[in-house]
Amino acid sequence: MTGDSGTAEQGAVTTGDPYRLSPEGIKEPPRTWRESLRYLGPGLVLSAAIVGAGELVATTTLGAEVGFVILWLVIVSTLVKVAVQIELARWTISTGQPALTGYNKVPPAVGRIGWINVLWVVLALSKVLQTGGIVGSVAVAFSILLPIGGDPLGFTSVLVWTLVVVAGTVAALYSNRYALIERVAVGLVVIFSLVTVVIAVGLPFTPFAYGADDLLGGLTFSIPVGALGAAVAMFGLTGVSVDEITSYPYWCIEKGYARWVGPNDGSADWERRAKGWIRVMYKDALLSWVVYTVTTMAFFVMGAAVLHPQGIVPEGNEMITTLSRLYTDTLGDWANILFLVGAIAVLGSTLWAATPAWSRMYANLLSCAGVFDWHDPVARTRWVRVFTVALPVVWGVVYLFVQSPVIMILVGGVMSGVFLLAAVVAVWYLRRSETDPRLHGGGSFTATLVVSSVAIGLLGVYSVLNVFGFSIA
Repeated sequence: MTGDSGTAEQGAVTTGDPYRLSPEGIKEPPRTWRESLRYLGPGLVLSAAIVGAGELVATTTLGAEVGFVILWLVIVSTLVKVAVQIELARWTISTGQPALTGYNKVPPAVGRIGWINVLWVVLALSKVLQTGGIVGSVAVAFSILLPIGGDPLGFTSVLVWTLVVVAGTVAALYSNRYALIERVAVGLVVIFSLVTVVIAVGLPFTPFAYGADDLLGGLTFSIPVGALGAAVAMFGLTGVSVDEITSYPYWCIEKGYARWVGPNDGSADWERRAKGWIRVMYKDALLSWVVYTVTTMAFFVMGAAVLHPQGIVPEGNEMITTLSRLYTDTLGDWANILFLVGAIAVLGSTLWAATPAWSRMYANLLSCAGVFDWHDPVARTRWVRVFTVALPVVWGVVYLFVQSPVIMILVGGVMSGVFLLAAVVAVWYLRRSETDPRLHGGGSFTATLVVSSVAIGLLGVYSVLNVFGFSIA
């Protein structure tokens, strides 16, 4: 009886498995924007991850350091990586395969693991610092809002809230249902993005007013002396970083895009469906880009207009209290509570989206190493849940030992810049070797992809040189 129940359960899971392409899963794509709206979502999960640590910490910190002069980089950093994101997702939708499976196909390999996935392991280790910084930032925000044991920045209060954040993350995400991940992510993005944009737009009516000259001065394509390192970290963190480029294919699959296209039988019908769902993905990526670009610019403007004139730069555990000045200095002390609730929402959104994304990527890496069959939905779910529990615990422990959220987050940003170069190599390899030529983007998209790849390549080269101690002014 037990065996029959288990077989029935596995069969039910397999039938609805988004990673399994079958004729039964085929669905016709929508034709208009209005019809497409119900099928958007992967990009909004990405926005939840993007509108978080990179924006609240790295972007605001850079604005505090250098003022408006580098505003242009905010726009470039969010725009330039989208083409690579789209191209990798195109391959995923046409083949039904997730990102690390694709990375593993790029030669040469070290045993069963391709060189890009070996580099991914190094990236993942550095991201333990970055995501640990996010866990700590959420804990500190909670601690300031509701301190335990006296000093809100004291070890006792921070420890208790770190444990609460870790336990809450595991409990909320253990089911790993895509629909839940998407729904909550969208809510968190809306909450803080609206508040931040409204305040940034309202700054001209406060003592920290800025004008058109400030904004135009920030579009002069220059980087002040001494700000290059922070600018590179921001480029790696803001917009779609390599984390989001790599995780986006998983969300596209779990939304259903690849399954609805179906297996490639070489027919004209398959080509039509594939192009239709890829167009939906384009719309999804565009909506996401608008959301995180507007919000990123708002964070930068707030840092440049409020913190920079006062010579205030976020550092250490005081990062949250420093960033709260963005609100209290413009709206009054009462706004500190508004900021803390918002900070919990924005940093929590990153944690909410990052935990299931990293859990899937770690599990995918193990499948590439032959630990289990990725197409076995029961085994895949089991391993994803293992990492859903383990990763937040590791992130929380690392934060408690380091306790410097800004540095932890920026280290991850630099490593993101290094790995972006490898991701570009993978995208071009998969485009040439596996993506059906009938699905390739047109001439204008290809030109955009080339520009994007070159810009990312230059960032990767700089980051590698920086890692080995070669300083470029």
